[in-house]
Amino acid sequence: MIVKTKKFELPKKIYTRIGMRNILKKQWWLPTGLFALFMLLNLIVVSFWFFFLAFLAVGLYLLFWYVQFVGASQLPQNKIMFQKLRYEIDSRQILIKLNQREGMPMKWDMIKTAHKNKDHFLFVVSKGQFVYIPFTALSNPKHDMRVLETIMKRKGYIKEEKKEVA
Repeated sequence: MIVKTKKFELPKKIYTRIGMRNILKKQWWLPTGLFALFMLLNLIVVSFWFFFLAFLAVGLYLLFWYVQFVGASQLPQNKIMFQKLRYEIDSRQILIKLNQREGMPMKWDMIKTAHKNKDHFLFVVSKGQFVYIPFTALSNPKHDMRVLETIMKRKGYIKEEKKEVA
């Protein structure tokens, strides 16, 4: 079965938001550790500066990644990510199509993680690269969602829910 989407574009704000969420999910321990370290130093030395540095360090860490994602959305080489694209997804690959003749296949082994959220599917390739497919872009939403979930379960991205027998 092939799931075909309508042509849609990834808004830059959504790209930045999802990128920041992915970074914080993977590296939550870094800003937390920086904050804890400076607060511990604040308890030991009792200085306002360590309290200030705790918030500054976390703020600079978040600002660094925010600038990375906003900057990546402005680069000419990433321009293709924000154009109107059509996707064809099957059990072999995700085919990203610019038009009828131009496209690029993405094998499933390139996908590190995949998620189904309340309004979209997300296939993460790396920190700054992912395939975002909103449910509104699916041609036949109910059927295509079931097919995509089945493919994701077979590939091991979604765990099967066990149903208990009463």
